[in-house]
Amino acid sequence: MAIQLDLTPAQEERLRNQAQQLGLSAEDLARLAVEDLLERPESEFSKAARYVIEKNRELYDRLG
Repeated sequence: MAIQLDLTPAQEERLRNQAQQLGLSAEDLARLAVEDLLERPESEFSKAARYVIEKNRELYDRLG
């Protein structure tokens, strides 16, 4: 599965900087982050997913 992420320029820069510090490509770091999230126990995953959904809701409310 291929997923496209829409990041702000600041987020993209942070991702690239973190990846470079770890000796990875930005794409590999993003993939590893998703893998890590999916491997967490269900309760942790649900908590993280709810947090992301709420943050997105807040962003869309501000943009709308």
